[in-house]
Amino acid sequence: MSTDFQKARAELGIRLRELREASPEGRLTGSALAERLGWPQSKVSKLENGRQTATAEDLRLWAEAVGCPGAARELLSRLNGLESHIRSWRRQLASGHRPVQETWNALMTDATVVRSWVNAVIPGMVQTADYARHVFLAQAELRSSPRDTEDAVRARMKRQEQLYVPGKKFHLLVWEAALHARICPPAVLRAQLDRLSGVIGMDTVSLGVVPLSASLSIPPANGFTVLDNRLAITEDWHAELWLDDADTVATYLRIWETLERSAVFGPEAQRVIHRVRQSL
Repeated sequence: MSTDFQKARAELGIRLRELREASPEGRLTGSALAERLGWPQSKVSKLENGRQTATAEDLRLWAEAVGCPGAARELLSRLNGLESHIRSWRRQLASGHRPVQETWNALMTDATVVRSWVNAVIPGMVQTADYARHVFLAQAELRSSPRDTEDAVRARMKRQEQLYVPGKKFHLLVWEAALHARICPPAVLRAQLDRLSGVIGMDTVSLGVVPLSASLSIPPANGFTVLDNRLAITEDWHAELWLDDADTVATYLRIWETLERSAVFGPEAQRVIHRVRQSL
């Protein structure tokens, strides 16, 4: 659980305490509120101190019990904010890129089915070490983060062991623009495109390329990954967002399926990759 998530949950707890202490019926003690709700007093304490995540029903009952039913909407809005776990890059990269890569390694180890849409770079799961090295160096320069480049590269290469685990399935979609991106020298990019072409046909990998000439039903916006239909992870320049509420995950799956309809696979995908390689 991220520091940002814990902070948001603590702020919700502070708001719950404020409502209890400012009850129109007179200040309620935690014990009195617990008795009114039929809860253990420890539950009231945990919610107010940010040590337990409230449910929507908890918040509705709390608002009614303190005599402020109108506050339920505000509380629910705060709860919805908790469903997006905001992991700021500033905090995540305070110790360099390796810890972030190790977190992703754990996620991939635990997941069985992974769906990724990548529109800017080659997917990390199939990057070469040289290509990954240039990606990490560029990010470290941008964010002025510690340069643990070689450790980060080793961690990313470690993650690729999951490609060879029976029963795993990686559904990767890449926009053709990412194949052209000159974030590394041409020789490194050529080797990377060879690696990308080489994963086509692996029994654990389904690789689709959305050509620049393809008709699109939606814009090829930010990249994201969905793990086992339970967690969607996307990123912006300031943070990585972990989204686990069912409706949001379902939205990302619909986006992925829509983009998949514009992709080519197998020999057609290899032809697109080969065409880009030849252009170098």
